[in-house]
Amino acid sequence: MLLPFHRQQLLRITLVPLTLLLASVAIAQSAPSVIGTRAVLTTWSDPIEALGTLSADESVTLSATVTEIVADINFRDGEQVEEGQLLIRLEDGEEQAQLRASQALREERRNASNRASQLQERNLAARADVEDSQSRLRQADADIQAIEAQLANYQIKAPFSGRVGFRNISIGALVTPGMELVTLDKLDVMQLDFSVPEMYLGRLTPGLTLNTTTAAYFDEVFSGEIATLGTRIDPITRSVSVRAELDNADGRLRPGMLMEVTIQQRVRDTIVIPEAAIEPSGDRHFVMLIKQSDETTRLAQQEVEIGERRQGDVEIVEGLAAGDLVVFHGLQLARDGLAVRLIGIADDETDIRALLEADR
Repeated sequence: MLLPFHRQQLLRITLVPLTLLLASVAIAQSAPSVIGTRAVLTTWSDPIEALGTLSADESVTLSATVTEIVADINFRDGEQVEEGQLLIRLEDGEEQAQLRASQALREERRNASNRASQLQERNLAARADVEDSQSRLRQADADIQAIEAQLANYQIKAPFSGRVGFRNISIGALVTPGMELVTLDKLDVMQLDFSVPEMYLGRLTPGLTLNTTTAAYFDEVFSGEIATLGTRIDPITRSVSVRAELDNADGRLRPGMLMEVTIQQRVRDTIVIPEAAIEPSGDRHFVMLIKQSDETTRLAQQEVEIGERRQGDVEIVEGLAAGDLVVFHGLQLARDGLAVRLIGIADDETDIRALLEADR
C-alpha cells in the first residue's frame, strides 16, 4: 500500500536522527580502547656508573725494626687510638743501661769542662785544654742522642689517630724486623678508587658529587665528591682512574668494600614519558596526543624530539608540555584523528592488566 507523499516525507525526517544515533553508537562501540599516560616534569641527569673499592684515608701496618721480645701491649683489638700513643713496647733494658752510662759520662765531662773553663779564666789552664773538654762533652751529648734514637725503635707508637685492627702478637713473643704487628686505619674519611671510560674525562671535575651504595647497607646511599683525577689513561682498558672522598664519621664503611658508584651530571628539569609511548619512524619520533572534549576523544599525532633514555623512560626535549596526555597502550591501532575510548591513565599505582580485563 502506498503512503501519501506527506507521510513519506515525515517518515524520512523521523528516520534520519535515528540513523545518526545508531551510527554514533556503532562508532562508539567500534572505537579502539587506549590507555593514556601523562608527560611529567621531573629532575633528570646523565649518570656515569662504575664499581669502586674503598680504602682508608690513612692506612699503615706497624712492624718492628729490631729483634726483641714484646714487653707491653697497650691497646685492645679495634680500639680508637690517638696520634703518638704508645701501642707496643719491646724489651729495652740493655739500651736503657747504656743510656744511663752515657748520661753519667756526660755529667762527668760537663764537670771537667766547667773546671777547665774556671782555670782558664784564672790563667791556670791552657785554652786548648778547655776546647778539648768541651769537645768531649759534645761527643757525650751525641752518644746520648744516638742511644735515645735507638730506644725509639723499641717503642711502637701510633703515627696518626685511627682504629687498630687485630693484634697478632702476645707479651713475651719474639719479634723481628718487618714482622707485621698490627694495622692502623684512619676511617673518618674514606677514599674510593674507581675507573671510568676515557670518553667521560671531559665531564669529570674535582668537586663533582656522586652517590654510592654497598651490599652491606643495601637501603642506604652514601654521598661524596671527586677529589682527584688520574694523570694517565690506561692504554689497555682506555679508562681513567678517579679518586673520591666519602665522609665516614660514623665509621660504618670499611677499607676493601666494593661500592657501586653513580656520578650525577647535567642535572636538569625535563619532560619525561614512558618509552612505550614513542612511535619511531626512521630518525623521527612521534607520540599520539589524546584530545578530549565533551563529545568525543580523538588522537592527534605529534612529532617530538627525544633526549636520553633510562629504565623504560625517555626524555622529551621538544614537542610536549607537562600534563599532556599521550597513548601508552593501544598504539597498534592508533591513527591520527581517530576517535578512541580512554579506559584509564597509567601511573605508578595503575594495574594495566586490570584495566584491560575490565574493558572486555
